[in-house]
Amino acid sequence: MFKILIVEDEPKMLQGLKENLEYERYETDMAEDGEIGLQKIKENAYDLVLLDVMLPKMSGFDVCKQARAAGINYPIIMLTATGEEIDKVLGLELGADDYITKPFSLRELLARIKAILRRSQNLLQKAGEVKIGRLNINFSTYSAHEEGRPVAVTHKEYEVLKYLWQHKNEVVSRDDLLAEIWNMDDSITTRTVDNFILHLRQKLEYHAAHPRHILTVHGTGYKYID
Repeated sequence: MFKILIVEDEPKMLQGLKENLEYERYETDMAEDGEIGLQKIKENAYDLVLLDVMLPKMSGFDVCKQARAAGINYPIIMLTATGEEIDKVLGLELGADDYITKPFSLRELLARIKAILRRSQNLLQKAGEVKIGRLNINFSTYSAHEEGRPVAVTHKEYEVLKYLWQHKNEVVSRDDLLAEIWNMDDSITTRTVDNFILHLRQKLEYHAAHPRHILTVHGTGYKYID
């Protein structure tokens, strides 16, 4: 059974999400402010987190950022009431895997959850540990190490890297990545893809400014080379 943490301060929304997720046979846990949410994220194992942006004590953006900095890599879906593109992009660049704008339909939310959990399970099943640049990456456990020291890599970064690794020596366009990783969400731009590539290079390349593994194919996209 998948376990989902709901971090939401509005009582009716929190209870409604809990009841509907449990009806779908998910196990749930709850937190009503950002500080408690972050504490639970650090101390427990979840399969996915639903994280509101506007929270007491600590914003959802800060929770997401600190969770990723602490090496927490399971999927995070952010719930935002604003619908502003800059908020969505910021959340994704801080390490969120998806977002959904309030008010949202339950059917859409459940579809997003199922899609992300399905990709997570596929990623776990398809690859073990590989050496990429400075890092030993284990796609089965979502873990990365450099000379035995853990390195924080977000779930979405794992997905991007795994896709490039599966298509090694092939040119992968930005549109390919948008379609496969972000489901061609029209609010996500190629600049978002470029930022994820930049973050990956900083973590795995010996010289990020002169990459040897994730190369830019100008005007098209990227190519992964062993």
